[in-house]
Amino acid sequence: MNRPLVDVRLERVSAQDVAHGPIEDVDLYIRHGEFFTVVGAQRSGKSMLLRLVGGFAEPRPGRVLVDGQDVTRMPAGRREMGFVFQDGALWPHLSVFDHVAFGLRARSAPRERIQRHVPVVIGRLGLAGLEGRRPAALTLDQQRRLALARALAVEPRVLLLDEPLSHLEPAARKALRLELARLHADLAVTTLHATRDAADALALSDRIAVLDGGRVIQVGEPPELYWRPRNRLVAEALGPANLLPVRVVEVRDTGVVVESPGGSRAPIAAEGAWRQGAQGLLCTRPESLGLVEAAMGRKPGFPGTIALRVFEGTRHMYEVDIGGGAKLRVELPAIGESYIFRLGDAVRVEISSETAVLLAPD
Repeated sequence: MNRPLVDVRLERVSAQDVAHGPIEDVDLYIRHGEFFTVVGAQRSGKSMLLRLVGGFAEPRPGRVLVDGQDVTRMPAGRREMGFVFQDGALWPHLSVFDHVAFGLRARSAPRERIQRHVPVVIGRLGLAGLEGRRPAALTLDQQRRLALARALAVEPRVLLLDEPLSHLEPAARKALRLELARLHADLAVTTLHATRDAADALALSDRIAVLDGGRVIQVGEPPELYWRPRNRLVAEALGPANLLPVRVVEVRDTGVVVESPGGSRAPIAAEGAWRQGAQGLLCTRPESLGLVEAAMGRKPGFPGTIALRVFEGTRHMYEVDIGGGAKLRVELPAIGESYIFRLGDAVRVEISSETAVLLAPD
């Protein structure tokens, strides 16, 4: 793309919509050429946020600015944006070629440019040879690629993606996710992406915002939100997380000592003003935990027994009963000489302070 990169700013934006979820007093800044993702549950406001930027809904109150220009009242057709809708929104009577050419024709582009440019976009999205087919003759993966090609053909200032990978088979989803990453690296178009899928958000994004009930809960780069979530909702929105109820039994200069429901104790680093006796949630990712035989444990952690083991090809997933009705999920690579634990084995779950976060219980 030869167009200059733009930024997008939402200022104190609110909107109400039963179908797409509310937006409540949102401030967001999407940088020039950034791939920015909003993550949240159904009707958390993700789609509504995209509609506000795209001009399909109007904030009341609030402002939407693109490259410093107030576009709040500007019709969608004049905003020069590409929108990939969640269901693709393809027309059953149009061919692949006509879908991709549609926006250019609507803008009265010269026929020569259409004939030259459309095949390039079709080829870039892996649809070469399918120019004459209609959507019904395409796979779901090809339909999603076609929706993306149509949006990119007009060389938009901003690309809006509303769950573009939803309902795809795992292999097709992974392949198109990589294609999206490659396209963004090549084109660098400013992109606002909405998804419920943690893997999509973490793999594609420069920054992520987590939404709940139309409000922004936390914004940051993927590693920050993944390893240092602000609360339970953020932790669960970005992938599997152990959220162990604990009690603070000692406060130290370097952190706190917490006690599990089974009575085991472990020192961890902790941010904020924690007091002795406070209740919290110890947040850990399954892949950050270690697992050793009970007699060999030397690092901070909790003793327990193997309650479940599942082999998933490249990894073993364990569920460890640590007493008091609490269980921890542990993920270990299934390669090399890694030890395989059996049901009932006495073990110790080792915790790293660098990847454990103590959260408020709410």
